[in-house]
Order: sequence, then structure tokens, then C-alpha cells
Amino acid sequence: MSADAGPAWPAAWLADTVQPRSSLLWRGVEAQHIVATMRLVDTLEEQAVLERLLEDSKPALPGAVAGPASAAARTAPEAQAPAHYLLATPFRYRNPFPSRFRRPHHAGIWYGAETLRAAAAEVAYWRWRFLVDSEGLRGGELHTEHSFFQARVAGPAIDLSAPPWDSLAPLWTQDRDYTGTHTLADAARAAGLHWLRYASVREPGAHCGAVFTVQALALHAPHWPQTWHCKTTAHNVWLVREEQGFAWNFA
Repeated sequence: MSADAGPAWPAAWLADTVQPRSSLLWRGVEAQHIVATMRLVDTLEEQAVLERLLEDSKPALPGAVAGPASAAARTAPEAQAPAHYLLATPFRYRNPFPSRFRRPHHAGIWYGAETLRAAAAEVAYWRWRFLVDSEGLRGGELHTEHSFFQARVAGPAIDLSAPPWDSLAPLWTQDRDYTGTHTLADAARAAGLHWLRYASVREPGAHCGAVFTVQALALHAPHWPQTWHCKTTAHNVWLVREEQGFAWNFA
């Protein structure tokens, strides 16, 4: 499918298959920002001030993402609290590198997975890609720490693993060619969808979610992130936590 080609699916599919969907998704993020700022301060109070300064220096949520407050929100100040950084961060930045449903430099997307292992597989794969794509790192190993947490996504969506979308599964499951998924994401955003459900490429049999707006997300309560340690080499990636562990060989 070339960059200039039109959609590979009938236009009616999008309108006919959108429905309200809700799912609990896992996401993993690198957990080193707190450690980095702790090295610069001597007290908890200084830590809090530094974290606030860093938060204030970050780009604001785009208007199209944050959206105007609803009538209910305008009468309920507590409903206008800013989104938690674990939910808001992906929407604040326009990454120059593409992802499965996001073109380079386009509005951010929050990715999650329905199982912890599938979310860990995404982290592991991109750690591995970072290492093998970096000539100076390829022969060594990386040690990183990650926080995994759950968030609830809800809103109008389509499921690419269900009919009729599953008939085009090769488009949604390309390893590195995201032409088809980018075209679909553009159409989904234009149609007002909040998110897409799709089959995991890194963890076959599992499912993931690509969320277009922070308004569709809420942290799962009680919010207890899990800390996992990751070791990445050119041949294997391990994620371990206490007596749990996952391993992959993407090579």
C-alpha cells in the first residue's frame, strides 16, 4: 500500500463498526525520572518543588486533545484536574519517529495492552530495537527499570481483530511498514474515534489499544504501579520482578 494510496477498506466499514468500548490496559514506562531528580536535591520539599518546575516546563496538552471543558466540568472544579502525567505524557510531544498508528511529528498516541505480558513485550521489543539500531551499543547490554500500571480506556472505537477488519490483518500487523495503520488512524481520528483495539504483533494472541485522546483514559484504582527490571542484549531481553519473569528473543 503506497503512501498515496487510498484506504484499502470500504468506507462503510468505519461507520458500521464503531461502538462504545471499554478495556483495562497495561502500559510500561521507563522509571528513571524520579531517580534523576533525586540526585539534585537534599529534601522531600526540594524534590516536590523540582518536580513542579519540570512539570510546568513541559508542553501543554494540545487543545484538540485537552478539549474545552464540558458544561458539567465547568460546574465541577474537581473534574477539571489535569490528567495524570502517566496518561498525559504521550499527548504532549510530537515524536519525529513513527509508531504503529502515529505518523512522524503527528499528535501523540497512548499505547497499552490488555495483558501485562503483552505490555512488557512492547517495552522489551523497543529496548531491543534501541540497542541493535545503535552501533555503539550493539555489542553490549542495557539495564533499565520500568513502571507498569493499568488505565481504563472508554469511548467510541473499532476492533481490528474482529470482522470485517480482521480480513485485512496483514495491514495491521506489519513489523515495520506502518503505511496502512497510519491511513486508518487518520480516518479514525477524523471520524471522532477515541481508540482502536488491535492484535498484538509482539505477543501473538494478545490485544493492544491505541488511544487518541487523554479524555478517554482514567487511571485504574487503586493505582499501584509495578516496578520491573529489564536487561537487553542483541539476542535476548529479560524483564523480572520478584519471582516473576518474562523473556524474548526478537533476533
